[in-house]
Amino acid sequence: MIESDIKAKLSFSDGTPDIDLPIYKGTVGPDVIDIRKLYGQTGKFTYDSGFLSTASCNSKITYIDGDKGELLYRGYPIEDLANNCDFLEVCYLLINGELPNATEKKAFDEMVMHHTMVHEQMQFFLRGFRRDAHPMSVLTGLVGAMAAFYHDEIDYSDPHAREVAQIRLIAKMPTLVAMAYKYSVGQPFIYPDNSLSYTANFMRMMFATPCEEYKVNPVLVRALDRIFTLHADHEQNASTSTVRLCGSSGTNPFAAISAGIACLWGPAHGGANEACLQMLNEIQAQGGVDKIHEFIAQVKDKNSSVRLMGFGHRVYKNFDPRAKLMRETCYEVLNELGLQDDPLFKLAMTLEKIALEDDYFVSRKLYPNVDFYSGIVQRALGIPTEMFTCIFALARTVGWIAQWEEMITDPEYKIGRPRQLYVGETARKVPNITVRK
Repeated sequence: MIESDIKAKLSFSDGTPDIDLPIYKGTVGPDVIDIRKLYGQTGKFTYDSGFLSTASCNSKITYIDGDKGELLYRGYPIEDLANNCDFLEVCYLLINGELPNATEKKAFDEMVMHHTMVHEQMQFFLRGFRRDAHPMSVLTGLVGAMAAFYHDEIDYSDPHAREVAQIRLIAKMPTLVAMAYKYSVGQPFIYPDNSLSYTANFMRMMFATPCEEYKVNPVLVRALDRIFTLHADHEQNASTSTVRLCGSSGTNPFAAISAGIACLWGPAHGGANEACLQMLNEIQAQGGVDKIHEFIAQVKDKNSSVRLMGFGHRVYKNFDPRAKLMRETCYEVLNELGLQDDPLFKLAMTLEKIALEDDYFVSRKLYPNVDFYSGIVQRALGIPTEMFTCIFALARTVGWIAQWEEMITDPEYKIGRPRQLYVGETARKVPNITVRK
């Protein structure tokens, strides 16, 4: 951080002396006011519900400019990475800070693929879940259980031990997600095939069966690989902040990632693409394209509970840069599979056209986001709706562990301890209570 020549002055009307607060500059983005000594100097906290104006850390990993619609991983625009790199190259970048050269890429790919197997006892652990359990609840349990298998091998002060934990998470997450899916549909587990690429291997574990050969479709593999890249990290969102806060206690990284998965499950976060596809299915059931204007009228009605899913974003006040890439991928996949006339796709494109032209949505900057298109792509790939958030978790794992590593090695690292504005009862006595026999 670079301290600015400008300082902030905080004044009080109760006679408390004014204080100067340092201001720090990042390489890009808003400056921050340093309030770390505020309580010690004034006896007061700041109040920021939802942390909308609070920087909880300094980070070199991801930068978002919501007004410009810009997303950078380690300084590289997401568009360039999605078009020119595969997911494991992006993983290397997020963890190490630079893209790999040919030698580094080969070594990294081999190291990841060497760890794709999971302990055989994981199969017995899975059997404790109901077959109809949501895959995200199963995945939360599976990842948390990894701490039971590897806890004693992790010395957080040892960079190599942390690296092994990170590689294990990247490598085993596709296997665990595929196992959760296979268990839910009653099919046998498919072991990894390390001769395939990371994403092709995952698709084989998801969709292959022992009774016939699985054929890899490079167009579909590339589409899913792009989905992974677009979801790899997204700054200090709810699940990433959860991983950092959980990890700040010094807990096992598998437990911290499990906490992130649990947070991601929420419909306001990772479940958004699942909610978007459900919305499209509901519109289709009510008459599809012919009834879409009735749906739009309900969305605009303040007294209606109908919400437009897949449009707008908490951060982006412009077009989500990931959405543009996902839109291209959507067309590529549907053309490859001959689904250009799919009724749900036609419905989605009609909804997109209305939202981009209707002043109600344009004035509110409710542009289609990445969830709007990724749900359609995943459905076309044969991924069930309830698995969408698991795919998100698989991709986001690398971002979580990069953020965890950055936090652990930060000289200012300390356990997280948010404050509160207490509005409950003041101290009071317990009344006499008559004990009845």
